[in-house]
Amino acid sequence: MALQFLFQFLSLLLLFTTICISATYPGSSTRFDTMRRRMTSKSNSHLPPEFVTYYYTQTLDHFNYKPESYATFQQKYIMNFKYWGGASTSSPIIVYIGEEAPLTFGVHGKGFIVDLASRFKAMLLYIEHRYYGDSMPFGSFDEAFRDANTLGFLSSTQALADCAQLITDVKRNLSAENCPVIAIGGSYGGMLASWLRLKYPHIATGALASSAPILYFDDLTPQNGYHVVVTNDFRDVSESCYNTIKQSWSEIDRVAGQTNGLTTLSNIFQTCSPLNSSKELKDHLGMIYVISAQNDNPPYNPVSKVCGAIDGAPKGTDILGKVAAGLNASLLRGGPEAQCNHMIDFTPKNTSGWTWQTCTEMVMPIGHGENDTMFQGSPFDLNNYTKSCQALFGVTPKPHWITTEFGGHDIKSVLGNFSSNIIFSNGLRDPYSVGGVLEDISDSVVAVYTKDGAHGLDLLDGTPSDPEWLLAQRQKEIKIIELWIAEHNARLIKTGNRIGF
Repeated sequence: MALQFLFQFLSLLLLFTTICISATYPGSSTRFDTMRRRMTSKSNSHLPPEFVTYYYTQTLDHFNYKPESYATFQQKYIMNFKYWGGASTSSPIIVYIGEEAPLTFGVHGKGFIVDLASRFKAMLLYIEHRYYGDSMPFGSFDEAFRDANTLGFLSSTQALADCAQLITDVKRNLSAENCPVIAIGGSYGGMLASWLRLKYPHIATGALASSAPILYFDDLTPQNGYHVVVTNDFRDVSESCYNTIKQSWSEIDRVAGQTNGLTTLSNIFQTCSPLNSSKELKDHLGMIYVISAQNDNPPYNPVSKVCGAIDGAPKGTDILGKVAAGLNASLLRGGPEAQCNHMIDFTPKNTSGWTWQTCTEMVMPIGHGENDTMFQGSPFDLNNYTKSCQALFGVTPKPHWITTEFGGHDIKSVLGNFSSNIIFSNGLRDPYSVGGVLEDISDSVVAVYTKDGAHGLDLLDGTPSDPEWLLAQRQKEIKIIELWIAEHNARLIKTGNRIGF
């Protein structure tokens, strides 16, 4: 159980927190990309034998007809036929839409997808996102990330077109044109799943978009929404913990301003290397709190663990001692055997695919004021954000492009009139839920959420300790998907097995 949780947590940490990191600090997710590459090289061999890896010759540029647009690269995908009823029975194909990480993270720990395959006699198809993992255009990571000319083919629209082309060819090769396709993804992958259904309804019969903040763009969601939810998560667990954290920022600054203050802070917080500034420590602590809130799922509930350590510090412990105890109890400490705390490196770098995406189209205006959360003020500043992106890549962000391309303003009209068969699932303890769809749009574009869940919980492996509300959430999603498949099959019968949606 502990090993399963470790992989689930690392998957969530590495897949999902980069949105928050990069949106606030463009370029700062680089360290997480490095961790992904290291871990994936070790995890590939641990895939069960029924998961078979293939490579597809993918088009570099789907939207132009210049000679160079016809270049290709090898895109990784994984298939699992264990439960499939076959093309002759129009058994479904469940497609996991890869996100900003190597594909093996989509296979490990996402047990709900396998459960769906078993229930519906479905084939599983996992598609890796271009520029992540092994799916590198131009033959190598170094060449793909050489400059903006090579990175320019990394976008959500190109990724969606990749999925559309690959799914179509896989179905054709298996004579499975009549098999319904259910697209599933989490976080950014969930956004892609919903957009695939919106943009390519003839290819995806339906989509389950878990923890997909499709409304965290432009002015659709309050900029401080993310950190307000983090604050509420901590305050709900412990008022005293919330107050200690809120008071700690000024205390850190006060101690840092003293003679040898940074050395004092390094000792209090047991940092592996001497601190260079109070900001380095505060950024790290801030990330601890948002990671804990974003992954505050049962049975481990990391917010409770952090607050339990803060509130449980020996009597007479000062504010910084309490916060240090919370840090040592956090998920990023590395366990009781860890001898010190490694500070997260937020230095912007240009070797992160997700940073490129946040510097071009995925501009999430996440920020907060001085007194509206438990954090020190850090408002979103588009001018500084733009300067950072220009310095990293020589590109200027397009903060309005996502709502232009996929809609967002008047989302009820967009999805109600032009889409169907989408589940937007959320847990309200997830800070990204504020940017998600939290109410039904129509009879078939529906919101399924839980009060106590956090980020991407419904997609994870089931456990004997899963609470009733989580079981009910998954069961509701199963019933909806079952209806989509039944409607698809009824349509096939009505049209004499002709493809149509």
